[in-house]
Amino acid sequence: MARPRLLSAVSGLVLVAALASACATSSSTPSSATATGSGTTATIPELAPNQKVSIVFESYNLTSTGTWKPVIEGLLHDFEAAHPNITVKGQPPQGTTPNGDYTSSVKNQVLAGNPPDVAQVTFDALRFVAGSLGAQPLDTLVGRDAVQANFGGAHPFAPTARTLGNVDGKTYAVPYVFSTPVLWLNKTLFTQAGLDPANPPKTWADVKNAALAIKSKTGKDGILVDCVTKAAVWCFQSLVRSSGGRVLSQDGKSLPFADAPAVSAVSTMADLSRSGAMPNLDQAQAFKAFSSGQLGMMLETSAVQGLFMAGAKTNNWELGASQEPSFGSKPVVPTNSGSGLAVFSKDPAKQRTAWELIKFLTSDRACTQISSKIGYLPLRTGLIDDPNGLQAWAKANPLIKPNLDQLTRLQPWESFPGDNYLQISDTMMSAVEGAVFGGKNPAAAMSAAQKQGTSLLPPR
Repeated sequence: MARPRLLSAVSGLVLVAALASACATSSSTPSSATATGSGTTATIPELAPNQKVSIVFESYNLTSTGTWKPVIEGLLHDFEAAHPNITVKGQPPQGTTPNGDYTSSVKNQVLAGNPPDVAQVTFDALRFVAGSLGAQPLDTLVGRDAVQANFGGAHPFAPTARTLGNVDGKTYAVPYVFSTPVLWLNKTLFTQAGLDPANPPKTWADVKNAALAIKSKTGKDGILVDCVTKAAVWCFQSLVRSSGGRVLSQDGKSLPFADAPAVSAVSTMADLSRSGAMPNLDQAQAFKAFSSGQLGMMLETSAVQGLFMAGAKTNNWELGASQEPSFGSKPVVPTNSGSGLAVFSKDPAKQRTAWELIKFLTSDRACTQISSKIGYLPLRTGLIDDPNGLQAWAKANPLIKPNLDQLTRLQPWESFPGDNYLQISDTMMSAVEGAVFGGKNPAAAMSAAQKQGTSLLPPR
């Protein structure tokens, strides 16, 4: 599941120059009169009545033939019905997207001079998207007041969600879909192992004991922590933060993921593996094992709720959910998965249209659809108490509660600085996988990765 080898330093410089040239030569956006001011007014005009506009919306949720794709396609259909003058072409990421690297699709289209007008971008790519791919600062395009107004309304965005798409104080992406780590449980296996599914593990020591009991008494595997694989680096950041550490310093200039708290978190995960409590499975294998009832617990995003509910129904077992376990008495610090919506078009009419689509896709109506039909955490949390929103769904689906309870403590998925952000992330996670599943010494593996990652940071 490794990503392709990234560019060398020399070719990396060529890429940066090409991206800068592509962004500069294709730009027709007026210079911002408010860039150094309050940023409250828009620099792009409203659409004229019945003005015909077509835009391209790229979303990784359109790659799935399961629950994701029909929901997003339905929302796009509803948007077009409400805006007969607008046509939206929804497309999945173009080309190959190894290990969830959806940003490479936008990058390749930027280099070709034809990026999507608006795209779903993962939060780990945010600095790269804003600094090298030409994403437009929304505070400039439509005005800061308009951006903040969209976060408000009858059911405002959760306060911790409003700034997830910010870079240097400007909004480059409106948070769209996200969740926190959830400990999914096979309650049937818990009962068969003599455990109480109503009292799920609270600490990682509890998790180990429960996992070993499931393995010894049912013959099934105990726990899979997807957070220690490259597929879920966002979740690994939560493990480190919950252990008292960070993967990126607060000033964004150093990589403390080889410090004692991070090494301690990796060592705890390695102990799960070496004790036999955790099998060595990639994400696809883990999803299949858990859905089919062969795995007792899995720490993963809430976005797989629909998949796991279907698996439990098909394979006759009961699904449960709990909050992320803690490292002893240390407080759990959840980080978020997910993505935001960013504008890449340089055409003012398409930019305005892209903003209208963003507002629709983050509206009460869209949030209700996305949460109830996919399982993502509702950005507009007040919908949970609205009888016309998600109230009935929330009562019928109490599995959403761990996510909601963790939301007040949410810390953002860190975006590594510079154009080598993916290589830094891969270097870190290769060391984690080697320590957890490959028998390597956690301290030595993380220290070597820290040294290599530091060499990839932008010059100070």
